[in-house]
Amino acid sequence: MQEMILAYIETHRLRFIDELFSLLRIPSISAEAAHKPDMLRAAACWRDALLAAGADRAALFPTAGNPIVYGEKIIDPQAPTVLVYAHYDVMPVDPLDRWLSPPFEPTIRDGKIYARGADDDKGQGFMHAKAFEAMVATGTLPCNVKFMIEGEEEIGSASLLDWCRTQKDRLAADVILVSDTGMISPCCPSITAGLRGLACVEVEVEGPNRDLHSGLYGGAVANPINILCRMIAALHDDDGRIAIPGFYDDVQELSPAERKTLAKAPFNLQEYRQALNVAELQGEKGYRTPEHTGIRPALDVNGIWGGYTGEGSKTVIPAKAFAKLSIRLVPNQDWQTVVRQFTECFEWLAPPSVKVRVAPAHGGQPYVSPLKSVAYRAAERALTQTFGIRPLPFRSGGSIPIIAAFEEILGMKSILMGFGLAGDAIHSPNENYPLKNFFKGIEGIALFYAHFTTLATAGQYPAAVARPPA
Repeated sequence: MQEMILAYIETHRLRFIDELFSLLRIPSISAEAAHKPDMLRAAACWRDALLAAGADRAALFPTAGNPIVYGEKIIDPQAPTVLVYAHYDVMPVDPLDRWLSPPFEPTIRDGKIYARGADDDKGQGFMHAKAFEAMVATGTLPCNVKFMIEGEEEIGSASLLDWCRTQKDRLAADVILVSDTGMISPCCPSITAGLRGLACVEVEVEGPNRDLHSGLYGGAVANPINILCRMIAALHDDDGRIAIPGFYDDVQELSPAERKTLAKAPFNLQEYRQALNVAELQGEKGYRTPEHTGIRPALDVNGIWGGYTGEGSKTVIPAKAFAKLSIRLVPNQDWQTVVRQFTECFEWLAPPSVKVRVAPAHGGQPYVSPLKSVAYRAAERALTQTFGIRPLPFRSGGSIPIIAAFEEILGMKSILMGFGLAGDAIHSPNENYPLKNFFKGIEGIALFYAHFTTLATAGQYPAAVARPPA
């Protein structure tokens, strides 16, 4: 079967790239209202791709936000079913002047596709359409496949959550397969066994009732930007821990054995620093750098502004200052509880000279994938066969809030079999995706279907990935 898939990929290699480029050219930025028509175009492009690949049916489902693309091919109602999840929305492209080529004019340089969405998640999502096509075309598809492609992942997936609650019967499957994560390297493939949760907030600090002349009032009236900076600085202690009361009460501490297993992943501290052009790293005392991003929580300012930022100078004490913050969570932490803890702490930190407001944005729970499940073992076998090396389990520092919600709403575990790399610059200028990984991903996904079907039909379903009633 693998030889047939590889031959099909090689024969249609250029067409696969051309079709992906058509999707990448659509500026489907969900965070910007001006791109609403582009969201519809991207959804329609996905629907057409699924139908062309061999889906029995595919359609757009309207929501309060952007449409959801659903497609399926049922070869046998009694066969195992894989539900594929991906998203067609992308992040904004700012700062535009840092791109070496236009973000929505995909370009191949040095064996990599450069474009917004090349990795996250159009490139990785499209691998699933092509793996599905290859198996249908070669008559090797062993299981039922369903597709659920949304357009709001980058802004919280609110519409998808509501849609899933009303479509549970339609979405019934044995496991959810996702490629919206990465691997350590092609020489050291890995499977994402955990994701951090996320809580996003926006804060406002208000001082005087208007902008003031800094000469006439400076030193007498509290400057909201100064106050905000001091408040943010107080959110961490000298050991790098988050200084919010009660924050660590629910943090899951990994055992020494679990930390030892995760430490098998190769990591070079010097190369890591050099790649980022930083002389020194930081983080919570007592943990290695990979643990800082994989198994420990983090709090970061994503943006801060206020006062005058135009050309030249304008000597004012601003009336208000603002910041956006994100808090990455680990297993057992609840994002809504953390938002409440943050709000109480931030309000307590504010001196009487200012008023503060905290506005929760979006968030999601952490997620852990069971390493002994049928689906994980199938992914492990598929990547071993694809790369010739057994993949390692890996805890990602990123968040996909919808994954934990799938488990809660649909009662299914997800397998995070991503092919992105740390250097792909997702969410940044010059986002890219290696062509080699794109094609290896197609191969690996097809092999996952084969191994999952073999293991599932052998009756090896642990409770972690239980089959729904027929």
